[in-house]
Amino acid sequence: MSKATRTDTRSPALHVADSHDLIRVHGARENNLKDVSIEIPKRRLTVFTGVSGSGKSSLVFNTIAAESQRMINETYSAFVQGFMPTLARPEVDVLDGLTTVITVDQQRLGADPRSTVGTVTDANAMLRILFSRLGRPYIGPPSAYAFNVPSVRASGAITVERGAKKAVKATFSRTGGMCQRCEGRGSVSDIDLTQLYDDSKSIAEGAFTIPGWKSDSFWTVRLYAESGFLDPDKPIRKFTKKEMQDFLYREPTKVKVEGVNLTYEGLIPKIQKSFLSKDKEAMQPHIRAFVERAVTFTTCPECDGTRLSEGARSSKIKGISIADACVMQISDLAEWVRGLDEPSVAPLLTTLGGTLDSFVEIGLGYLSLDRPSGTLSGGEAQRVKMIRHLGSSLTDVTYVFDEPTIGLHPHDIQRMNDLLLRLRDKGNTVLVVEHKPETIAIADHVVDLGPGAGTAGGTVCFEGTVEGLRDGDTITGRHLDDRAALKESVRKPTGTLEIRGATANNLRDVDVDIPLGVLAVVTGVAGSGKSSLLHGSIPAGEDVVSVDQGAIRGSRRSNPATYTGLLDPIRKAFAKVNGVKPALFSANSEGACPNCNGAGVTYVDLAMMAGVSTPCEECEGKRFQASVLEYHLGGRDISEVLAMSVTEAEDFFGAGEAHTPAAHKILERLADVGLGYLTLGQPLTTLSGGERQRLKLATHMAEKGGVYILDEPTTGLHLADVEQLLGLLDRLVDSGKSVIVIEHHQAVMAHADWIIDLGPGAGHDGGRVVFEGTPADLVTARSTLTGEHLAAYVGG
Repeated sequence: MSKATRTDTRSPALHVADSHDLIRVHGARENNLKDVSIEIPKRRLTVFTGVSGSGKSSLVFNTIAAESQRMINETYSAFVQGFMPTLARPEVDVLDGLTTVITVDQQRLGADPRSTVGTVTDANAMLRILFSRLGRPYIGPPSAYAFNVPSVRASGAITVERGAKKAVKATFSRTGGMCQRCEGRGSVSDIDLTQLYDDSKSIAEGAFTIPGWKSDSFWTVRLYAESGFLDPDKPIRKFTKKEMQDFLYREPTKVKVEGVNLTYEGLIPKIQKSFLSKDKEAMQPHIRAFVERAVTFTTCPECDGTRLSEGARSSKIKGISIADACVMQISDLAEWVRGLDEPSVAPLLTTLGGTLDSFVEIGLGYLSLDRPSGTLSGGEAQRVKMIRHLGSSLTDVTYVFDEPTIGLHPHDIQRMNDLLLRLRDKGNTVLVVEHKPETIAIADHVVDLGPGAGTAGGTVCFEGTVEGLRDGDTITGRHLDDRAALKESVRKPTGTLEIRGATANNLRDVDVDIPLGVLAVVTGVAGSGKSSLLHGSIPAGEDVVSVDQGAIRGSRRSNPATYTGLLDPIRKAFAKVNGVKPALFSANSEGACPNCNGAGVTYVDLAMMAGVSTPCEECEGKRFQASVLEYHLGGRDISEVLAMSVTEAEDFFGAGEAHTPAAHKILERLADVGLGYLTLGQPLTTLSGGERQRLKLATHMAEKGGVYILDEPTTGLHLADVEQLLGLLDRLVDSGKSVIVIEHHQAVMAHADWIIDLGPGAGHDGGRVVFEGTPADLVTARSTLTGEHLAAYVGG
C-alpha cells in the first residue's frame, strides 16, 4: 500500500487564520464595569479574581458568554428564534475572537418535585430504554418505566377530515410508570388541621390560628362566617358532615357578603394557594414557621417513595428493578452496568456506563439517581452540569465556570483542577471565576478585577501570570498567601446539643454532642453526611436558625430593601413625616409611576429579536409618580433613598430627622455581612451568588434563635472577605449565640473552637464521625484527610 509523501509547504510567515488567538474585549460597561478593555488568550486557562461584587460575573457571563450565545442564536431561522430566549447585546464596544461558549454556572437545578439527578443527566432516559429491552416481565416501552408519565386510556369517536368526513371509533392507551397515589413525587403532603384552627371554638369566637387571619378580616374570616354554608356560632367540632366538607374542601363558589360579590372556597385549597404555592424563603419568619408546622410530607405508602407504579417495579434485570437501580449509589450502579453482557444493547451500555463513570470521576459517585435535583448544593449542581462535557470531542470551545470548587473539600479541589486542565489541553479556552488560591495557582493567565465592590469596582487591576499577581499590589495579590493561624486558646462550651442515632441519608446511627456557646465547625469530604447531620437530624425548634444554601428567588422588582423587610420601616417613616399613606412609597403599589407601572423602564417586545428596554420618560427611571417625589424625609425623596448604598443609608437613618431605629438595625446587619456597597434599590437579579448568600444570612440574623446553623457561608467570598466573616462569626458567639458551621474553608476550620469531621469517604463510605476535638488536636493527629490538609494549610 503506497503512502503519499507529504511535503511541508508552510512558509515561515504566520498564516492569517492562526492570528486569531485572542478574545478581545473593548469598552465593556455591563452592570458596574467601567469601560473595561482586556485581551484573553485562547486555548489557555484564565482565572478571573476579585472581591465579591467587583464585576467578574458581569465581564465573563454577562458580556463574553452572553454575546456568544446571542450570536449563535442569530444563526437560526426567525421561526426557531421565536421559541428561544431573546438576548440583548451586552453593553460593549468591541467583542472579537469569540468562540462557542458552554456555560457551567452555579444556578440551582430546577427544584421541581419530579426532577432528579437521573432526569437532569439523561441517565434515567438510558436506564428506561435498557429496562424496556431487557426487563422481565416485559411491561411496555420506555415510558412504562418513567415516573413522569401517567398511564392514559381513552375511547370514543374521532372524525377524520380526509375526502368524505367520516367518524371512526378509536381506542387509545399509553402505559406510564407514574405512581397514581403520589403522582411521581415520592411523597404525599398532609396539612395538620390542628395548626389551622381550634375546633373547640366557633368561627365567631376566633377559631382560626392562621397568621394574619384576624376575627374581623373581611376577606377571610367574615367570608367564612357569612357565606351561608356554615353556622358561625357553632364550634367547629360540632359541624355536620356537609358543613365540614364545605368548610374544608368546597370548590370555588360565588357568594354575596354585605352586597359585595366574593369567591368562597374550602380552607384546604385556600391555604394551598395562599401559603404553599409561594417560595418559603421569601416569607416573613412567622409565616415560614407556620408553614413548617402545618404541613407534613410523608413517604408515599403505595410506591414506598420510589415514584413508580407497581408494574414498573415488577420488571427486573438480574433481580434488580429500575427502582432498585435508581436508589443505588452511582459508583455501585456503574459496577452493575459493567457486569451486564448483552450484545443487543451494547452501544447503550457503553454510553450509560460512560455517563455513570463521569459521576465517579468528578467526585459525585456518592449520589443516587433518585436524589431530587433541588436538594443538590450549588457546587454539586455545577458538577452535575459538567458531566455531559467531560467526554465531549468538541475542541476550540470556550468553557466558562463559576467557582467550580464551591462545596469541595480541599482533598477534592485537586481533582477539579485536573478536569479544568484536561479541558484546556484538548484545545479549549477555559475561563474560571474563582476565589480559591489552589485554583488560581494553576492559571496560565489571571485577570484581577476591583479594586472594591459595586461602584468601587469594575476596573481591571491586574492582568498577567500568577507570579505577577503575587508580586502586584492588588487586594487579591496581597491576600493570596494568607493563612489563618490556629487560636491559642479556645472557648469553653456552655452546654451541648445532643444528636442520637442519626440515620438520615448515609448517616450510620451517629451519636454526637455538638458543644454550644462556641464556634463549632462540621467538616468532611463532599457527600460525607454533613448536611444530613445538621439539617436532617437537628430538630427545627424555635431556638434553631438554619441558613442553608437554597437559592433566593426574586424578580427584577425585588431588591435588598424589599427582601430584608427594610422598605416597611422606611415607608412608614416617610408616611408619618408627610402625613400620607405608606402605600404611596412603594413602586409596586399606589406610588408607582403609571407609565411604567413602577418598573423604571419600558419594554418593547420585538418577537424573535431582543426586546428593547428604555428608561421610562415620565419618571426618568425613578419608578415613582412625580407627586410622590415631592414628599421628603431628611431632605431626600424615596427614589434618592433607594439609590443610597447600605453604608450611606446606615448614616442617614442612624441620626437626625430621618432617625429610624427599625431601618437602622436592618442596615447594620447588611453592613456586618459585608454588603455595605450594595444600593438599596438594586434588583436582586443583578446580585452575584455570594451576595445573595450573605443577604440571606443578614435576613436570618434578625431571627431570635440561640443556635445558628450556617451552610458554607464562605461561598462566593474573596480571601479578603473571609477575615470579615470570621469577625462576624466571633461577634455572634460573643453575643451569647451558638454557631455551627458546615465548611470546607481551612481558614474557618483553623478559627473554630471545636471541629467534628465526618467521613472517611463519601456516600456509603462516609456517614461516620472520624474526629471530634479542637483544631490543634486535629492538626497534631493528622488522622483524617481534613487533618492532613489543615496541617499543610497552617504549616503544622
